[in-house]
Amino acid sequence: MANLVIGIEGLVGAGKTSICRDLINRIPNTILLNGGNLYRAIVFAMIQNGSKIEELKSKGTNLDIKQMMDLFKIEIKIENNETIIYINGIKADEEKLQSKEASMAVSTIGGSANNKNLFVFARDLINNLKRNYNVIVSGRSVMKIYPDCNYHFFIVADLEERVQRKLKQYENKESYEEIKNNIINRDELQKKAGFYEYSPITTEIDVTNCKSVEESADLVLKYIKLPELV
Repeated sequence: MANLVIGIEGLVGAGKTSICRDLINRIPNTILLNGGNLYRAIVFAMIQNGSKIEELKSKGTNLDIKQMMDLFKIEIKIENNETIIYINGIKADEEKLQSKEASMAVSTIGGSANNKNLFVFARDLINNLKRNYNVIVSGRSVMKIYPDCNYHFFIVADLEERVQRKLKQYENKESYEEIKNNIINRDELQKKAGFYEYSPITTEIDVTNCKSVEESADLVLKYIKLPELV
């Protein structure tokens, strides 16, 4: 049986990354390509080197994201069945990549920048990984990057549930209102950028009432035809 490519996207705070990490432990011979972290690392590196978000946004399609990836020596390696990002030889700090500042910057810049060459790079990477593994691709614009996905899921949850999950993620270091406004603003930016669009093969998975990551992942697994599921 040919290896699968499973695309997973979702609303801000719906828990797609946690679901993906659960799935790689339950679908044999599977790795997770976290495209969202790659993009975050590129934007994070630009900001760390003095770029301002509004300045980057104003460049529009003149901002070649793949060129920035090469400039800041951002690499992808596989560790524990997941792609890990290195910036100039140093492993990227997951907490910093997932910070509110990095998240908002990506939402602001992602829709206007030139992503074409990065998408070509990602498509080639997926094809290479697929030779040996099933590949779960998490991020934005997955179907534009890889139209031949075997499955494409979009994870949703109501706003209140997403706020509560982010509160837990940030360990109550930010207020309820701050997190709620951040999610609403990012949702708006993602919609404007076209990141919340469905394809003909997209299956929406509502995890609002799920009490655990495993329960959310179970909803996804129901749609995947693979005899070796564990």
